[in-house]
Amino acid sequence: MTTIPPISPNDPESKSADIVAGNVEALKSLFPDAFNEGKIDFDVLKGLLGGVVDERDEKYGLNWHGKRRARQIALTPSTGTLLPRPGESVEWDTTQNLMIEGDNLEVLKLLQKSYAGKVKLIYIDPPYNSGGDFVYPDDFSDSIKNYLELTGQVADGKKLSTNTEASGRFHTDWLSMMYPRLKLAKSLLGRDGLIFISIDDGELPTLRLAMDDIFGEESFLATFIWKSRQNKDNRSVTGASIDHEYIVAYGNKIRGSQRNVAQYSNPDGDPRGDWSSANMVGIATADRRPNLHYDLINPATGINYGCPDMGWRYDRTTMARLIAEDRILWPTTADGRPRRKAFISELESEFTGFSTVIGEALFTRDGTADIDGLFESRIFSFPKPVELIRTLIEQATFGNDIVLDFFAGSGTTAHATMLQNAADNSARRFITVQLPEPLDPGNRDQKTAADFCTKLGRPQNIAELTKERLLRAGKKISADNPDFAGDTGFRVFKLASSNIRAWEPNADDLEDSLLKNAEHLVQGRKEQDVLYELLLKLGLDLCVPIETKTIAGKAVHSIGGGALIACLADGLTKDVIEPLATGIVEWRAALAPAVDTRVVFKDSGFADDIAKTNMAAILNQNGITDVRSL
Repeated sequence: MTTIPPISPNDPESKSADIVAGNVEALKSLFPDAFNEGKIDFDVLKGLLGGVVDERDEKYGLNWHGKRRARQIALTPSTGTLLPRPGESVEWDTTQNLMIEGDNLEVLKLLQKSYAGKVKLIYIDPPYNSGGDFVYPDDFSDSIKNYLELTGQVADGKKLSTNTEASGRFHTDWLSMMYPRLKLAKSLLGRDGLIFISIDDGELPTLRLAMDDIFGEESFLATFIWKSRQNKDNRSVTGASIDHEYIVAYGNKIRGSQRNVAQYSNPDGDPRGDWSSANMVGIATADRRPNLHYDLINPATGINYGCPDMGWRYDRTTMARLIAEDRILWPTTADGRPRRKAFISELESEFTGFSTVIGEALFTRDGTADIDGLFESRIFSFPKPVELIRTLIEQATFGNDIVLDFFAGSGTTAHATMLQNAADNSARRFITVQLPEPLDPGNRDQKTAADFCTKLGRPQNIAELTKERLLRAGKKISADNPDFAGDTGFRVFKLASSNIRAWEPNADDLEDSLLKNAEHLVQGRKEQDVLYELLLKLGLDLCVPIETKTIAGKAVHSIGGGALIACLADGLTKDVIEPLATGIVEWRAALAPAVDTRVVFKDSGFADDIAKTNMAAILNQNGITDVRSL
């Protein structure tokens, strides 16, 4: 008998991507002989891989007490969801940008199905582990509960704490926090993606080892040095003024700096176009490169220019070709030095190398000025300058690339993304994630920020300030660039437990438990909450269009052009089933999605099992076989 199977809390559809299962399937497709009754036979696998297997007991690499647990945390699927908050958003209906409030570990897991391999640039400014940074313990057994307790969203929760050198696990605690997040971040990057990470001397060596372990040494691009301090630190107890920070980069390549073409012109009307005068003196002595040492003579005038001490840059054959092609600039006297015409049309690229030393008047104080200019108040300490991050975005992205920052802080990366879009009229998207870290009005360093939240009528936490910064930055960018019609909005989502209720029986009152669990969805959640969880768990973009129409008196939603159709209405009686099912079939045919359509209903919406069975039968008969209930 045809029926509609429910999506339970244990189903893959109710969780984030199961990375372990994905790895096993990938391995099975490559080495099917290594599997026996669903299990991996490592002896067979070793034989198939031959001599590339490293079986040494001692080997080079990153290891610390807690690495296995950090890996396990990264591989454990999330059962949470992201609740939409249109009222806290800007231009919800049209924007393609995301601001997500929540623990970045859980959020990164939840984004896997929808955004794996789609992110072009990740920039993060994580805690530097300088002794006062917030680092909290991850709990893979109940990560959502752990998050709610740590951020004060449930009563009698755990307290946030800083990582101090007196903890005895100073470096390992920081590494155990960073490692699973970086593992998950790698899965989100595209094949040509890049990741930039700000850090200082304290954890630079540790970060490099972790990045080599996760991304591979061959993916290392550069360590950029940013001169962050404008003036020397005269308070240093060591006498050394630490004036710089680092930006560690992994990935393929960056664009490079724009080449200066002002030196190119065409004073002699050469039909090959603008050119500049290029040096032809070599760099090798006669004993090292004798073929580059010879007298150069102008064939038209007979003037002999001799040979420089370091010879010429080209051998006789190449030089003869340059002379024949009229590319040599001949001085009028023998004491001059011939040079070569370098044509702009023959340049391989309009870009040159981007220096690994960033020091062009981009200091921490500029980041502070960015914030002060938006808020007219000092609510953040030492934010990165928006121009610094804009430069990195310009180097790594173009078009409609996605930029991700999962340590958003004040929201500089999202601000810089909008700013660069305005500069080159592009449509980059940002995804920014920030923990709602509570602000303590009793703490002198946090009082201004906490009071500002109160003034706005918002909860006293950093995520509220992030949202307010994005709101103000977007308005300023639009005002400063009246011809720019790009996206300066953002959709707000908040991390929460799943909308699908888990079975939690009370042994002392099973009857009451059965009554409470008759409704499979969490009480108080809205239809929109469920729809966006379906998007996440089915791997659809959180900004994909949702179209709604009324069929047989019930609201039906089409998501992603018919990839998903959902009806979460109550009152699906036998009289409603046939016209509703027929309407869904006709709408799906009109949408003509390129993929198989999944149709989802609310389990408690059906009046009885007969109604549910009839719905499944009609849809199946019309080619819609993927039908589920919540």
